[in-house]
Amino acid sequence: MDEAGLDELLRRARARDPEALTRLVEFYSARVFGLLYRLTRTRDAAEDLLQETFLRVVRALGQYEHVGKFEAWLFRIAANLARDRARAQRRRGAAVPAGDRDVDEARGAGQHAGRPGDPEQGLVDREQGERLARAVARLSDAEREIILLRHYSELSFREIADVLGVPLGTALARAHRALARLRQELADRD
Repeated sequence: MDEAGLDELLRRARARDPEALTRLVEFYSARVFGLLYRLTRTRDAAEDLLQETFLRVVRALGQYEHVGKFEAWLFRIAANLARDRARAQRRRGAAVPAGDRDVDEARGAGQHAGRPGDPEQGLVDREQGERLARAVARLSDAEREIILLRHYSELSFREIADVLGVPLGTALARAHRALARLRQELADRD
């Protein structure tokens, strides 16, 4: 969606136009769900937090000033909800889940699996996707969050810095360290 289209959609959504609100949810829900799924590692938690994210967006949309940072604002809400949930689980002493078995659907790795005419390549793609998902899961929460925001939610480093409330240089440095750890994790597992 281009900037002018988003501006118009947000204007209508702030006026509580149900069609505009529905289009916002439809346009962003897959990316937000992907981030939440990767942060929580369970489909149920991600679905709950996705609903809560959009409820908060709808409630706060009237106060939101659109200055070209809607995605950063939206993903900040989602990431904060996931962080709050993780903190609450740790306080209760609940185990953080290792993840659903059906990770392909949320991460998109299964898109190439079973390619017509090349089942072997589909299997290789799926195995590599699973290795990467396990390596990302072993990163610290801060490292995982920045990787997910950049590579799965497709935010720019400026938007990531806005989401995390850190300077751009800090976001870049964290991403560099996280990628280095990922490379090391993947190399160590070979």
